[in-house]
Amino acid sequence: MSSTLNDRRFLGKKIIITGAGGNFGRDGCIFFACRGACVAAMDNNADALNETIASVESVCEEMRQGSVPEECIGKIKGYTCDVTNVGSVEDAVKSVGEDFGGIDMLWNNAGYQGQIKPTLEYDPKDFATVMNINVTGMFIVLQSVAKRMSAQNNVEYLRREGSETNGSSHPFSIVNTASVAALRGTPAMVAYSSSKAAILAMTVSSAKDLAPHGIRVNAVSPALIGPGYMWTRQNELHAQSGSPYFPDDPEKVAAAKIGGVPMKRLGTINEVINSVAYLLSDDSSYTTGTNLVVDGGLSSGLKA
Repeated sequence: MSSTLNDRRFLGKKIIITGAGGNFGRDGCIFFACRGACVAAMDNNADALNETIASVESVCEEMRQGSVPEECIGKIKGYTCDVTNVGSVEDAVKSVGEDFGGIDMLWNNAGYQGQIKPTLEYDPKDFATVMNINVTGMFIVLQSVAKRMSAQNNVEYLRREGSETNGSSHPFSIVNTASVAALRGTPAMVAYSSSKAAILAMTVSSAKDLAPHGIRVNAVSPALIGPGYMWTRQNELHAQSGSPYFPDDPEKVAAAKIGGVPMKRLGTINEVINSVAYLLSDDSSYTTGTNLVVDGGLSSGLKA
């Protein structure tokens, strides 16, 4: 707890997290709320979103019971939102701005894995769905939030929020969740890999476009994060895919994947969130348009 209280990078910051009903998003909401941030949690699954809100509020209450100063405890509010629908996103972003008085950071994290099947068997409809959620949806959120950030890039807002005196030339920050699949072209995941490669290009292009507006844009690319349901299920689906690159035994699939990692272990969700936090914070104040890979060395030497 002491290390959390000493981390004051996000105190009072207003951060949007999409895909907040999933494991990464939920743990991210907890991470930033425990560091005094105002968290706007977005997801299209209302039940999952409510579970995230309950989890965050429970942790915040534990902090209060532990006599943590109120100003060090964040808050959370949920927004049911379909990232593929422009109107839904714009309404949610407008509400966040009104509820919190602004938006400082965005973790653009919503996504869909899609089928795990070889290219010759992949359903074009599912390919389109993956691209619509992972690419178009991410762009819609990025654009809507960036418009709000750009409008806030003025002396009045920055002075009010204290950003004018923190030495940062670019007070707003966006992190897009990509994947090492974009770098390696994971077999039997043609749609997912393609969508994440598009996100890397989107990150670089938008970083250049938004730099004059005081906004940094970066990406984080995890791989082999676990253990947990998604890790286990993905190994099962790879084993069933019929791809010559994977054994037909999920345990052998898992062992082969970990064997290809120089660090010889899985990464954790918290290690990914720490990387996201670095990119969102002023610790990376001279970093934009980059992709931070979190994979234990799996993709070492590969470039997007």
